[in-house]
Amino acid sequence: MRPQDQGFDEVLVHRSGGTGQTPDTEANYFEPILWHNGQRVEAKGYCTDLFFDAALEFIRERDEQPFFVYLATNVPHGPLEVSEDYSQPFEAGGADPNVAKVYGMLKNLDENFGRLIAEIETQGLRDDTLIIFMTDNGPTPGRFNASMRGAKGSVYEGGIRVPFYVRWPGQLNAGKRIDRIAAHIDVLPTLAAIAGAKLPGDRILDGRSLLPLWMGQVSQDEWPERTLFTQHIKSIVQTPFQNAAAFDQRHKLVSYAKAANEGHFTADPNDLDLALYDIEAD
Repeated sequence: MRPQDQGFDEVLVHRSGGTGQTPDTEANYFEPILWHNGQRVEAKGYCTDLFFDAALEFIRERDEQPFFVYLATNVPHGPLEVSEDYSQPFEAGGADPNVAKVYGMLKNLDENFGRLIAEIETQGLRDDTLIIFMTDNGPTPGRFNASMRGAKGSVYEGGIRVPFYVRWPGQLNAGKRIDRIAAHIDVLPTLAAIAGAKLPGDRILDGRSLLPLWMGQVSQDEWPERTLFTQHIKSIVQTPFQNAAAFDQRHKLVSYAKAANEGHFTADPNDLDLALYDIEAD
């Protein structure tokens, strides 16, 4: 599943859940072990800075060609390592030391994202460049999640509902909010529609292009109904119904939500652990 095996021309990654975790246990956030196009690099510098440095260099060297950048950061994620210059102001403001480190990581990320925006504008690409800002899951327990139930690993809203911001000044007006449900599976068909790329016809794609919604070609009320599915299991063995959810625009069915860590899960037909919610009312 390495990016260079999935069609990416230029690749800079780390291999662990968080820098310094298995298998790169000798690394840390300030001296990360990275892999550049498959070659091991013992890097110097804060990991987020290095990822943005590489992305900016790639954009500068695009040679007037269209480009696609997938910039997945290592923050916020444990181990919680960040300069005190970033974390101390939040701790001084009353935040728990670990929470202050998370906020410090986000402050650094915010600065780097500003660098990215500035480079896009410097290159004269502001109006033509689509930028999507999204996250992969909710926060770990104990952190801000907009008062939603659950956190990372949960199939309740606090675990799976995440921000998805789109910036495309030449095509989209700012300030628009779209409440139709969508998921990561929609990114591929949306970008393909924008680029005029033909999707493969030898497989079924679960996602749909969100471009008509963004462009106002269909109203939110006219958007076809759909059902999305999600599941999170902390086990190698993947089992049907375990810590899963199915939801449409109005209703959500949650299945065995407390069974994420059960290694030998079996759904009990005599005592089904299911709950159906009305998202608008509940």
